[in-house]
This record gives sequence, structure tokens and C-alpha cells, in this order.
Amino acid sequence: MSLIKQLWLAIIALLLLSFIGSLAISITSSRDYIEQEVRIKNEDNAMALALSMSQLDKDVVTLELLMSAQFDTGYYRRITLRDTEGQVLIERSANEYSGDVPAWFRNVIRFDVPIGTATIQDGWRQFGTLELESQHSFAYTSLWRIMLELAGWFLLAGAISLAIATVVVRGIKHPLVRVVAQAKDISARRFTTIKEPRTLELREVAQAMNVLSASVHQMLSQESQKLDELRRHLQHDRVTGALNRDVFMSRLSSLLGSEDARATGLMIMTRVESLEILNEQLGHQATDQLLSELVTQLSQLAPTPEEALVGRLNGSDFILMLPLEAETSALIPRLRQALDSIALKAPNIGMRLPTAVVAYTPHDDRGGLLATLDDALAEAESASAHTTVAIREHQHNSLFGNHAEWRSALNAAIALGPQLAYFPVIDAHHDVLHYECPARLELANHWQTAGTFIPWISRFNLEPALDIAVVKKALEQLAYNPAHAIGINLSIASITNAEFVIELRMLLEKQPQLAKQLCFEVPAMLNSHAIGSLRGLCAALRPLGCQFGIEHVGAEFTKLADLHDIGLAYLKIDSSLIGGIHTSHEQQTIVRGMATLCHSLGIQVIAEGVTEQAELESLFSVGVDGATGPGVRA
Repeated sequence: MSLIKQLWLAIIALLLLSFIGSLAISITSSRDYIEQEVRIKNEDNAMALALSMSQLDKDVVTLELLMSAQFDTGYYRRITLRDTEGQVLIERSANEYSGDVPAWFRNVIRFDVPIGTATIQDGWRQFGTLELESQHSFAYTSLWRIMLELAGWFLLAGAISLAIATVVVRGIKHPLVRVVAQAKDISARRFTTIKEPRTLELREVAQAMNVLSASVHQMLSQESQKLDELRRHLQHDRVTGALNRDVFMSRLSSLLGSEDARATGLMIMTRVESLEILNEQLGHQATDQLLSELVTQLSQLAPTPEEALVGRLNGSDFILMLPLEAETSALIPRLRQALDSIALKAPNIGMRLPTAVVAYTPHDDRGGLLATLDDALAEAESASAHTTVAIREHQHNSLFGNHAEWRSALNAAIALGPQLAYFPVIDAHHDVLHYECPARLELANHWQTAGTFIPWISRFNLEPALDIAVVKKALEQLAYNPAHAIGINLSIASITNAEFVIELRMLLEKQPQLAKQLCFEVPAMLNSHAIGSLRGLCAALRPLGCQFGIEHVGAEFTKLADLHDIGLAYLKIDSSLIGGIHTSHEQQTIVRGMATLCHSLGIQVIAEGVTEQAELESLFSVGVDGATGPGVRA
């Protein structure tokens, strides 16, 4: 039984005990008082009547008249005159008055009043004995009325007491509910914090759990920082902070080989000419600082720091990937400004930064893409070049000729409905955890992958409409085959859209059994606003049984401490960390650290982009819980 129910029962029992005790004491006291008064009245009246009879002639008729006159006053139940031998000479009696008093009440109360007796004298000789019993039935009515009045007052007082108790219990219940909810969250490894209640005992419990949550947050922050330091030591250039060549090439290959929207964008390569001369004239330390500033300026070309991917291919060549960037016309002015700001750092040197810009799309050949970059960079380096920035537009045929055609086609495809591709996510026993289900849209009479249309979806702000259409399709598929859960990608634009969250909740509430089979995934590029929106989305959909995960998590993902109270079910590690992990001790160390950190929060770790069995075996050996990719079969 809950504490609140016990408290209510205690309050009601206390009120009933008070009522019954007050009523019993009142009725008992009144009955004792009435009995005493009636007994005295019986004795006094009997003595007075006997005295009057003693002074009269002992004629039976005269005595009878006197008794009748006394009896007719109406306050007597019985008056009896007996002779010295106990025989009745005269007797007057009346029926007992019952009124509207219930019989059970009379039986419970039942007055026990002795009759009054007195001796009648005839001179010096005893004439007889007078017995007198007062009519005390009216006392039952009086006591019944008293009880009804007490019950009425008690009901009024009880109603007032219950109203006050309701306020008090509600004041206790609200903080208690918060404490219980926090305890449940912590048991589910969602380390939330709450406002401390005013109740001393609850405040002490809340303080203890808040301290626990704060300690977990601090621990996660420290461990994430250590993991990030390890990653930087193993994967980044120590001078500039850019990715090492091998790491960058691995990420480029995994990105080009994926069907993700990030497989479309622009790539920039910048070369620092005459690096040896710069070292001689500026000094080693100043040159390193200049190169570090160059990497910083290139990183700032990305819309958010999380999307920047900068690598150092050799001493003087730096490369930047800008996923989802398609318009070179918008990029070039910002690029020139960034390069000029670097050149101004060494105005007396005549520093040149030839740069090449190339567009890339899904399934481009990495070697061919880098060869195009080298060719464009050679053009920018030539003395006859009019500009230090050379651009190579990607030679491919767009599905549609202009923005209006793209918008119309996308709206029609979303209205028609997407198709879902199924990619299994398996555990170490090859059991299916869920299926990844990226969307396909029918454009130009073919089903196109996300890498083709997502950049245009983002440009036209159609992410919420597409995501709702995908959820509807997933529910439709689950209605036919609910055997396995389905993973659905949600965009940042969707989860930060309040109307989308409301519509999604209403949609899932109509089919709560199917909602339990849905896993919602959001990209790892989360800013503080997106984290707050994700927290609200999880709170809104968690009662429906939905699961939540983060996809494309790289080693630089340091926001885990900020997500400790959300209740994530899993993280999916980006394929750039997975490719060739069986041959890379550094990658194994990083993935093992990420898995350990996630397991401390009860979060599963799933590897993306697994291509071969050796990778799969290595991943499970370092603590990964699941895997998906081209090399994974259910």
C-alpha cells in the first residue's frame, strides 16, 4: 500500500476515532446524569406522595383520587400502592413513550433507574408501601437528538479537516512524487536532479540523490575529457590539432561509401607555400602558431564546430570537409576572407596559400577525388593563375534543373510516402536488436537514397514533414510485422520543432503497442538547444515505450555528460572509427573507452559501417554491444 493511502487511512481512522470517542463519552455522561436525576426524582416524589397519604384517611377511594391526581400530571410511568403483605391495593400505569427514536438506539442506551419506594403510615402503624416509577422515555428522544447534533457537527468538522488534510497531503505528495520519479530515473540510470523539498526527510533523500547525480555528471565529464585527450594524442596532429593523414583518409572513405546525407558536400585543400622559408624567417614557434591559426580559420568555415573535419596530409597541406555544403558561391567569399586573415599574420613574408575547392557526392572514388584536388591545387599554385583559389565543380547530372522543380518533386514524393530500407543491427549472438530503416523517396521515377535528397530537404526546411511521413510508414510496416523494432532517423530541425513533437506524440498515442517498437535516432551534432529539445522529446515519448539513440558518434563526442539524464538506449559509433579496427590498436583503445563510459550509464554501444568479419570480432572483443553495416547479416 502506498504511503499516501496509508496517510489517508490514518487521517480517516483518527477522525472516526475522535467522533466515536466523543459520541460515546457524551452519550454515556448524559445517560448517567439522567439516570441519577430520575432516581432522585423517583425517591423524592415517592416520599412526598407517601407523606401526603399518611395524613389522609385510609379510605381506598380517597387514596385512589390522590394517586390519580398525581399520576395525571403525565410524568409517571407507574404508581403502585401495596399493603403490608405486598398485595396491590391501587395501581396506575401508562405505556412507554417511543417517539421517533430507533429501537436499536433504545436497546443500546437502556436506562437502568430503580423505582422510588416509600412507606405510608396510619398513625403508629404501617399502612402500606408506595412504589413510583417516573416516565423517563422522553430521555431517549433527548439523547437521540444530542447524538444527531453531534454527528452533524462531526460531519462538518470532518469535511473541514479533510479539506485541510487534502492540502497537507498534496503538499507532501508533490515532492514525494518528484523524489520517487528521481529514484526511478536513477534506477534506470538516468541521473536527474530535482528541486529539494521543504520536508526535512524528503529533502535529505533528494540531497543525497542530487549529490549522486552531480557526482555521475562530474565523473562522466572527467572520463570524457580523458577519452578526448587520448583521442587527440592518437589521432590529431600535435602542432595544429588537425586530424592525422591516416585518420582523415579513413573518415573520408567511410563517408563516401555511406548513404548518409553527409556524403554530399565540398572539400577544400590549402597548401602553405615555402614552409621552410617561413620557418627560417618567422621561427619554429611562430610558424607553428600560424599553422594552428590556419586550422582554426578553416574549421570556422563549417556551420558548427561539430561538422568541421580538418586534416593535415603532410607538413604543408591541409584539407577540410564541409558535409551538406553545396553552394561554392556562398563559400568562396568566406574562404578568401579566412585565407587573407592568415596571410596578414606575416605581411613581410609574402605568404601564399593556394587553395582548391572540389564538390563530392556519395560513392565518389577517393583516389579520383584527391587527384582532382591535386590538379586544382596545381592550377592555383601556378604563377600565371589569376587567383589562389581554384574550383572544380562536380560533373554530375542533377535530377532536376532548378529549385522550383526540386521543391515540387520533394513535396510530391513526401505526399506519396517514402519507402524504408532494412539493415539489421545484431548483437554478439547474431540476434537482431533492431533494424535501421533509412528513408527512400521516389524522385525522377527512381527510389533515391538520403544522400541525394537530404541536402535539398534541409534547404527547403522539409525535415519535419519527411520525418512524420517516415514514422507513419514505419507504423504501417510494424502493423504487418511487429517482430523487430525499427530505427528511424530524426533530424535536428525536427526535434527542435514544437509542432513536430506534438504531432508525433499524437500519432504514437493512437497506436501505443506499435510505438514500443520504435527507436528514434538523432545525429551526434547536438548543440545546447538541440540537447534541450532532445530532453523534451524523450520526456514526451518515454511513457509510450519508445527508445532513443544517437547516431554517427565520433571519438570527439564529448557531450555524454550533458546527456546523462535523458535516458538514451544506445549510441552508434561512426564508421570512421570502425573501419580497420582489427588492425589498429589506437582505434580499439578509443572504442573500448567509449564503450566503458556508455555502459556506466546503461547505454548500449553499436558500431556502424562494419564491412568484414574480422572487424565484427574485434568490436565485440572491446565491449561493443551491437553492429551494423554492409558486412552484417541477420
